[in-house]
Amino acid sequence: EVQLVESGGGLVHPGGSLRLSCAASGFRRNDYAIAWFRQAPGKEREVVACIVNNAGIPYYIDSLKGRFTISTDNAKNTVYLQMNGLKHEDTAVYTCAGNDGAHWCHVVYDNWGQGVQVTVSS
Repeated sequence: EVQLVESGGGLVHPGGSLRLSCAASGFRRNDYAIAWFRQAPGKEREVVACIVNNAGIPYYIDSLKGRFTISTDNAKNTVYLQMNGLKHEDTAVYTCAGNDGAHWCHVVYDNWGQGVQVTVSS
């Protein structure tokens, strides 16, 4: 069974930084994709970034390029989301999701973590 556990959320001032972690276990295939999603109150869930573990090539939505960075530590089975220059509008619940066997990021994600709250406030 695939399990994803997020950590690293919290409260931060505008312009600050946070690093989210997603600890993964239970993947059976050589390749798998992990993505970060977020959902703010009253808004649709949106993808933030994703990465395939062996390929190591990250993908981002255009609006977040340059501020957010996704990376993986294969030895620790952990995917990170480094968030810099945080803004009020980044406030949301952030959730990691996985697809076992995926070779690229454009897939349906069928494994989900519990989510962590990120709040950006002055």
